[in-house]
Amino acid sequence: MAPKKAATPKPAAPTKVPAQANVPAPERKAKSQVQRKGRLYKKLVKKEQTKDRRKLKSREVVARYYKYKARDEKLAKILKHQKRIAELGGNYYVEPEARIAFVVRIRGINDVPPKQKKILQLLRLRQIFNGVFIRLNKAVVNMLRLAGAYITWGYPTKETIRKLINKRGHGFFNHRRLKLTNWKVEKALGKYNIICVEDMIQELHTTGKYFKEVNSFLCPFKLRAPKGGLKQKRIHFVEGGDAGNRESYINQFIGKIL
Repeated sequence: MAPKKAATPKPAAPTKVPAQANVPAPERKAKSQVQRKGRLYKKLVKKEQTKDRRKLKSREVVARYYKYKARDEKLAKILKHQKRIAELGGNYYVEPEARIAFVVRIRGINDVPPKQKKILQLLRLRQIFNGVFIRLNKAVVNMLRLAGAYITWGYPTKETIRKLINKRGHGFFNHRRLKLTNWKVEKALGKYNIICVEDMIQELHTTGKYFKEVNSFLCPFKLRAPKGGLKQKRIHFVEGGDAGNRESYINQFIGKIL
C-alpha cells in the first residue's frame, strides 16, 4: 500500500485591520490639495481675464478701422469740393504731392555699377522683385533717379497698401521673419500706440510720426514676376518700358506681381 502524502498546511488568513471612520488625510497631502485647487482657480481667473482682454482689444481694432474710414471719406469730400470750386472759377486744382512711394527692383545683380549698387543696398532691395515703402523727399527722389534703370516706383493708394500688407506682409519679430498679426504688431509697436495691422496701414499711408519705426519693422516684400514677364526693363516707363517712375500706374503693376 502506497504511503499517504502529508497534508500541506493552509496559509493563515490575513488579519483584517479594523476600519477607522473619519481618518484625517496626512498634513502634507492636504496642503498639496489646497495648493492644487488654488492653482486651478488662478488659471481659470487668468483665462477669463485674457478672454475679456481679447474682446476689448478686438472692439478697439474695429473702432479704429471705422475711425480711419470716416476720416478718409471726409478728406475725399473736401478734395472733391475743392476741385469743383476750382472748375467753377475756370481754374485747375493741383493735388498735393505724394509723400510715400513703393519701389520694386526689376533687374538682377549682374553688371550693377558701384553707385547704383550702394543705393539699392540702402533701399534694402537686395533681390529682384523685392519691394519697399519709402518716404519721399528731395534726397530720396535723387537716389531713385540715379538707380532708375534698376527699379520701378510710384505712388500707391491706401487700398494697394492694405493688399500688400495683408497678402505679403512680414515683420522682424524676435530676429525672425514672421507673418503679420495684430498680436505681433502690438508686441513690437505697442509703445507707439500701434496695436493692429490697420494702424500700420494708416501710418504708412499718411507717413505719420512713427513711419520710420513701422517701415523698419516691415521686411522687404518678396513679390513674384508678372505673368508674361516684363516688356522692356532697360527702357523707361514713359517710353514704353518698365523702369522709372510710374506715378499712379504702380497700383496696376503691384496687382500683377502680388
